[in-house]
Amino acid sequence: MLEKGVSFERTDIDLAKKPEWFLAISPLGKTPVLLDNQQAIFESTAILEYLEDTQSPPLHSKAAITRAQHRGWIEFGSSILNDIAGLYNAQTEDAFDQKTAALEAKFAQLERQLGEGAFFAGNAFTLVDTVFAPIFRYFDTFDEIADFGILLGKEKVAAWRKELAARPSVKQAVSANYPSLLRVFLLNRNSHLSQLMKRQLS
Repeated sequence: MLEKGVSFERTDIDLAKKPEWFLAISPLGKTPVLLDNQQAIFESTAILEYLEDTQSPPLHSKAAITRAQHRGWIEFGSSILNDIAGLYNAQTEDAFDQKTAALEAKFAQLERQLGEGAFFAGNAFTLVDTVFAPIFRYFDTFDEIADFGILLGKEKVAAWRKELAARPSVKQAVSANYPSLLRVFLLNRNSHLSQLMKRQLS
């Protein structure tokens, strides 16, 4: 919405204490949810497609084959987010290591896919970039805990991550206290990662 210059009002949701009105419009109990004229749209991909259909400028390619390919990589990004959730919820070191390996393998695939240019599709900022910007935001906090080797040696991924982090829309997409809120969220998972963080604090 920031990329398209769409005015909006943001309401932050405490996912540990989801209000009833939110659960009524979010069947899966997840953020984000877009309310447009009191009509709710849930799930990130559905929201992206709706905004693409109704707002300019377009962030999808004009070429049908490229749009289809990008939708595939958007789904790939969703699978990475699922693996990240598995990582911070993993109860044992073995389960944590399995998720680390899965994430490393997926970012290795991305490293092979990326070409020249600042973004996923070269120099054009697309919907794929909007999906991966919040993925990389997790790693800003993970990197403060330890180097898990997930992004190690992936120069194209690193350059892409840096470019996205510097983009104004990405900076403005979360509140200034997002990093501290994420750390509290991770600490409260009672997971292997939580234990690593507690050892770091002790």
